[in-house]
Amino acid sequence: MRRFLRFSLGLALAFLVHTALAPAFALELGGQPIQGGYMIGKVDRNKQVMLNGQEVPKGPDGLFIIGFGRDFGEEAKIEIVRPNGTREERIVRVQAREYDTQSITGVAPKYVQPPEEVLTRIAEDIHQVKRARTKMTPVAWFEDGFGWPLFGTITGVYGSQRIFNGEPRRPHFGIDIAAPTGAEVRAASTGVVSLAHPDMYYSGGTIIIDHGYGLNTTYLHLSKLSVRDGDIVERGDVIGYVGSTGRSTGPHLDVRLNWFQERLDFQLAAGEMIGRPN
Repeated sequence: MRRFLRFSLGLALAFLVHTALAPAFALELGGQPIQGGYMIGKVDRNKQVMLNGQEVPKGPDGLFIIGFGRDFGEEAKIEIVRPNGTREERIVRVQAREYDTQSITGVAPKYVQPPEEVLTRIAEDIHQVKRARTKMTPVAWFEDGFGWPLFGTITGVYGSQRIFNGEPRRPHFGIDIAAPTGAEVRAASTGVVSLAHPDMYYSGGTIIIDHGYGLNTTYLHLSKLSVRDGDIVERGDVIGYVGSTGRSTGPHLDVRLNWFQERLDFQLAAGEMIGRPN
């Protein structure tokens, strides 16, 4: 079977499965079976794909992506369902990771518990972000690979548990890059802007870019946006500028990678930060 896709995940290829399930029925799957990583697959277009019992959206050509969140279990059960209902099952072992714990004291109360008068605003922000990350666009923009949107010092990593004033908070799902206010932020890969909001409560200036098949990147705390909803951007295009908007304690970029609502590790996709971005 000819290979259906060439892609870069920023790290060496960790896993490749190519299994002939039956004549004219095949699964091709490649990528990183690790917490925070994702894999790209292809099946015959009239077959259904299931991950741990949940249907996986796929394109008309049978292309699909599956992502593994921070605390994904040790096994991923992938089922391919024929039109007649018969199934083939493959088990993928998912590598577990250890995560950092960061303790921060002296954090202002507004960063820990928002006042009641902004709860409606926060709920609307969450709704907009979820809606942007629900899009299933069957265009493989992500084939361009992922580059770093900004060059700087990494001050926060994926999966870390932050403790504010002695109180454990939810894990951090982005990569924090310290940089001066006004530094250019570039699109990590080609795609379409699915959300451009100048001032969300927690994340301030926020951009989400849809890279196809459920993969999307998010850029937080921007001081200024240079794109709008629906804009097509190329990898390396300037989309905004570093700031400290929202609930931020200093100028930096928080960049994130998602597969739909599943939170992945941007650093696994972009690889080690070397030299200038993109």
